Amino acid sequence: MPAPRIKSPGALIAESGADREGHGLKRTMGLFQLICFGVGAIVGTGIFVGLSDSVAQAGPAVVVSFVLAAITCVFTALSFAELGGAIPVSGSSYSFAYAGLGESTAFLVGWCLLLEYGISISAVAVGWSQYVNELLHSLTGWQLPAVLSAGPGDGGVVNLPAMIVIAMASLLLVRGVRESARATAAMAAVKLVILLAFCAIGYSAFKDGNLTPFSPAGLGGIGAGTTAAFFSYIGFDAITTAGEEAKNPRRDIPIAILVCMGLVTLLYCAVAVAAIGAIGGDQVAGRPAALSYVVNEVTGSTVGGGVIAFGAVVAIASVVLAVMYGQTRILMSMSRDGLIPRVFEKVSPRTSTPVAGTVIVAVVFAVPAAFASLDAVMNLCTIGTLAIMAVVNIAVIALRRREPGLDRSFRVPLYPVGPLLGVAFCLYLMYETGWQTWLQFAVFLAVGLLVYVAYGRRHSTLAQPSREVTPDAADQELQAV
Repeated sequence: MPAPRIKSPGALIAESGADREGHGLKRTMGLFQLICFGVGAIVGTGIFVGLSDSVAQAGPAVVVSFVLAAITCVFTALSFAELGGAIPVSGSSYSFAYAGLGESTAFLVGWCLLLEYGISISAVAVGWSQYVNELLHSLTGWQLPAVLSAGPGDGGVVNLPAMIVIAMASLLLVRGVRESARATAAMAAVKLVILLAFCAIGYSAFKDGNLTPFSPAGLGGIGAGTTAAFFSYIGFDAITTAGEEAKNPRRDIPIAILVCMGLVTLLYCAVAVAAIGAIGGDQVAGRPAALSYVVNEVTGSTVGGGVIAFGAVVAIASVVLAVMYGQTRILMSMSRDGLIPRVFEKVSPRTSTPVAGTVIVAVVFAVPAAFASLDAVMNLCTIGTLAIMAVVNIAVIALRRREPGLDRSFRVPLYPVGPLLGVAFCLYLMYETGWQTWLQFAVFLAVGLLVYVAYGRRHSTLAQPSREVTPDAADQELQAV
């Protein structure tokens, strides 16, 4: 069996120019922008729309589900923090897998990232459409008809608002990362204020009795709720995709990841307790635009619900923006390595953004957002994301052994226990998705492997030794330019 094709961290950094102003990207994001970017990528549909699904599974014990999902993410977040500081490139988990486990594993990670980010973009856009209608109703008493606000699987024809939010995000991303970072920071501030206001309203009507029975479905319900709640945390890994556009990535990326995870976990638990404590889990479970409904019930007016709907519209739009950003940067890294067509690595000299790749991503993911019902593939998205997280934890261990002298600005505490616990938690949540999801995932991976064998392996830069870039060669090339 041939040895796996592994690209060293030094080669990845040299190719990207990540320790310089390389590959056409500009370093414009400081620590505050990275934290806002992380909050923008995480806080959105998961809490504004997905909370009701998690409550339906776990009841008031959804708080435990959020904590368990957070613990799963925290162990992996520590691994992302170590690798993001050591290998500050745009490829995120794809590049980490390339350096730690080899090209074939890296390609499958990138394949799963297409699933994670693609379904996230489409699902988040659909959630945005729900709150747009809620906002329109609270402001004017009118809302878009189902024929224009839902796909065929949900009783409509085309989800026009979902297409619009993806188009707006792509236009902003094409303009430049500085503009995108400013917009994300502003939207993150708005949604944090809105959620804190929601907590204040919810706790003003809090009743202890609404939290009983605390766990109506027992441990099974908590486990199912954890799997559902996990989707609420998807996006923290997007911070590492800013490795080539952060001003001080080795220091700031680990800090931004840890701050975001702590802040988001506290916020989610506070919002869940406020919602259930105010009107009871039965009223929250399975209800569209649940947070607006809670505020309307507590205040006896639609004004408060309209404010929450506005916050949701802003929050969910920021997730679309941040996740699309991450997707385009990962595709750029894969294209740079020759594993997918070269069009995705082209950076506009005028805007310093991958314009063609951004447009392609917008068009491709607008289609399922407009016409498809995504409920059937949400678990597939979850299991793919968990698999990526497990690989990142394993990559930390592999790189500690292979590259002990690698410059690490942050190290996972309690190594190797931390990464191994991260793998264990990921496997547990993967198990909770059910055998049907495992079967779908196996088919999805088999298709990805076929794509790699048919295209990626033959076009890889590592298949053409003359094109492989080493750190010394990259320095010589830069001096020549």
